Amino acid sequence: MERWRWVSPEIANASEYIFVNIPSYLLQFNRDGVTVLESPVVVGKSMSKTVIFSGNMSYVVFSPYWVLPTSIINSEVKPGMKKDKNYLAKHNMEWNNGQVRQKPGRNNSLGLVKFLFPNSNNIYLHDSPSKSLYRKDSRAFSHGCVRVGKPRDLAIEVLKNDTAWTPEEIDAAMKAGTEKWVQLKDKIPVYIGYFTCMVDQNGEFNFYEDIYDMDERLYDILIGYEDGDQ
Repeated sequence: MERWRWVSPEIANASEYIFVNIPSYLLQFNRDGVTVLESPVVVGKSMSKTVIFSGNMSYVVFSPYWVLPTSIINSEVKPGMKKDKNYLAKHNMEWNNGQVRQKPGRNNSLGLVKFLFPNSNNIYLHDSPSKSLYRKDSRAFSHGCVRVGKPRDLAIEVLKNDTAWTPEEIDAAMKAGTEKWVQLKDKIPVYIGYFTCMVDQNGEFNFYEDIYDMDERLYDILIGYEDGDQ
């Protein structure tokens, strides 16, 4: 109940929205009160947790470049370059205006499409070439962003009202190997939450592992507030 207070009340009036529940490793696309898409997701590991927040999806980027964060450049790329002078080429990477980016393609770490809802946390949804991870029960492996198990299906739903983007056009753009940005005609709210217990559409309770060890801390805070009121 307490965590629902952290979710914007606007979710109740949204005609369509995307909801990601971190502990259940699940994304749901809801439209007009109906779940039109469910997809497994991979979330941030304990050292790079996915942040709880909301935003408005504004862009779909097909065949994206991946601009590497400084932390990954320092922890992985530079040590790799010291060991192998061809490290960048082997990983389909290049220097670009003082940054390292990975070129578009099937082996790009963002996969073939990403979904942007601009935010200060630099969190977004994206495809991934590591398909085997979606078959695991526990799926906390990312650097913080949310990897989507059904990226093509999500792109189709997101662009459903744009007649220029048929499934065939989406397939072609994902495989083009050339980055293409598409601005959404109508922004779509995205909510990322953390619920270790939820009621499904059948009215049944579902319990999930507290992967970030947040429940006990929240309980202690709430009990502390109650003790302070006595």
